[in-house]
Amino acid sequence: MIELKHLRTLTVLRDTGSLTATANTLCLTQSALSHQLKDLEQRLGGQLFLRKTRPVRFTPEGEILLKLADEIFPRITKAEHELANLKEDANGRLHMAIECHSCFQWLMPALKEYQIHWPSVTLDFSSGFGFEPLPALTAGELDLVITSDIQPRSEVHYEPLFDFEMRLVVSPQSPLAEKSIITPQDLSDQTMLSYPVQKNRLDVVKHFLQPANVEPNKWKQADNTLMLVQMVSADLGVAALPNWAIHDFARQGLIVSKPLGDGLWRRLYAGIRASEQQRHYLQAFFATAKQQCQTHLEGIRAA
Repeated sequence: MIELKHLRTLTVLRDTGSLTATANTLCLTQSALSHQLKDLEQRLGGQLFLRKTRPVRFTPEGEILLKLADEIFPRITKAEHELANLKEDANGRLHMAIECHSCFQWLMPALKEYQIHWPSVTLDFSSGFGFEPLPALTAGELDLVITSDIQPRSEVHYEPLFDFEMRLVVSPQSPLAEKSIITPQDLSDQTMLSYPVQKNRLDVVKHFLQPANVEPNKWKQADNTLMLVQMVSADLGVAALPNWAIHDFARQGLIVSKPLGDGLWRRLYAGIRASEQQRHYLQAFFATAKQQCQTHLEGIRAA
């Protein structure tokens, strides 16, 4: 009567808090998800959760199944890891470079969760801003590169993690705060704040300013997201940042975020050597990163 897919659906619904996010995470249509849940409720003879509540509120029947899922899935995961360890050495290495300053916000919790299940994998990481990480990846010096700037190569596999929107953040006092959308020309007289990265590697330059042949009046750099937000809030300039990285600051009224044109959406990838694509500890990292991001980051889309 009760299948693993039912338990998985309920746990995702609990984690995401909405039917729409659950369907996206499970790669189901809204209709298919609704049919699956109604079929299970008919089998059990009662509702599992209350509709039109956010976050979703579960009935006592739903809570019983969630408790069952919390008992079963760790045991299944443990068995899967034990089976995988029979076929390959679990003492893997995951040395990564991150071409995304704000990615540390979700990467650290993801790595903490990952280490619970793969404690023997050696983890290390470095910034991907001071060197070209892809040659280091193909040479075996790195094992994984997190980037939105893919360079197609036959020897590199890019695993999509999630889609995000680059937003322009301005101070509440800025005239740009009154605009519904931002054009490249709106930035020609602005001071553009950015991470300490070469300009030609910034998404806002490559995919927004450069095609329109627009150059901001000035450029200034800051080392981290918090510093950038504080500078923007003080009206010292504007910055283009991922929607999920600035959600809480915008909610507090420290900044205002605006879409760049019709919306500058980008996709974040994990690049690995294609020859190692099937390694279990790498696949486990992908799954953990996707799950953590979908659960905790605002405004992103499943890739």
